[in-house]
Amino acid sequence: MHERQAGKMRKVAIVAAASRQEEIMLDTEVEMMIPLISEVRNKVGLDQSELGFTCSGSSDFLAGQAFSFVMTLDAVGPVPPIVESHVEMDGAWAFYETWVKFQMGVIDTAIVYSYGKPSPGSLQDVLSTQLDPYYVAPLWPDAHSVAALQARLLLEDGVVTSDQLADCAIRTGTVDNREEYFSQPIIADPLRQADCPTYADGGVAMILASEGKAEELCDRPAWITGIDHRIDSHHFGVRDLTAVPSVRLAAQKAGVHDGPIDVTELHAAYTTHDLLLRKEMGLPEIPDIPQGSYPIKADTLMASGLLRIAEAARSIWGGDANRVLAHATAGPVLQQNLVCVLEGGDN
Repeated sequence: MHERQAGKMRKVAIVAAASRQEEIMLDTEVEMMIPLISEVRNKVGLDQSELGFTCSGSSDFLAGQAFSFVMTLDAVGPVPPIVESHVEMDGAWAFYETWVKFQMGVIDTAIVYSYGKPSPGSLQDVLSTQLDPYYVAPLWPDAHSVAALQARLLLEDGVVTSDQLADCAIRTGTVDNREEYFSQPIIADPLRQADCPTYADGGVAMILASEGKAEELCDRPAWITGIDHRIDSHHFGVRDLTAVPSVRLAAQKAGVHDGPIDVTELHAAYTTHDLLLRKEMGLPEIPDIPQGSYPIKADTLMASGLLRIAEAARSIWGGDANRVLAHATAGPVLQQNLVCVLEGGDN
């Protein structure tokens, strides 16, 4: 086992990933995850006994059952006993916990996965349960209405314009042109249908490995060279909803601007979020290389953030990029943000 040297971070890489998203899946969470977990393990030629740590992300609120993630461990194979952990968060935070486990020097390999099935119920209502339980949640605002509060402030303060929202919708593929955008129905004023996400069932799984092991498992490992996550206040009244200081700080701590970024994968489920995230992180409004997929077209609660990391890694494995940024968010109106920088190791 590799022991961490004082003051030096271990090199950790993503070596394999598998994902699936569909608007409605008839499979259970276990049935959905079995092929994904089997696929990533087969890609690297490891079975569960050879993986030092297992970490997952999901939502008991979404499943409607306490400790629902325990059942999904059947997709992994928890017998003989395994070292396992879980976060009631997007899988990107399970990814972070796993990275910390590597830094402790106690593992050399790990599997991370997350999943969500919003199709059986109302995700709009489920998301309301994460709001302030005294002042906001009793009002039961749906998720689009909460996002619309931020959108209205952004437009009235001139941080974004309606034309920018239209262009973002075109870029992310929810409409083909401005005329189509402005003919879209208003879902929650001022947000149109093209500004809001389409929800999808899905999941993602990936294998991580430390230096020395990663090179054996992957021709071009996607090395984690920077990662950080921050949180803004839970209370809307003390936040400036036209700014996201948490993502700005996370990007700084992760070293986003220490070198050129070839590909950016943002967890932006609304057009307003896409534009605001790019502004806060100092990224071009129109990227040179489009994202592999856009959450606004298929947003899976608890998996979309980890999927952004998987897509960023794929751009490195495919040779399309050498330094990429992946972003994940959780909570209402970009409350919590995680930023990860991956590199292919090219000189």
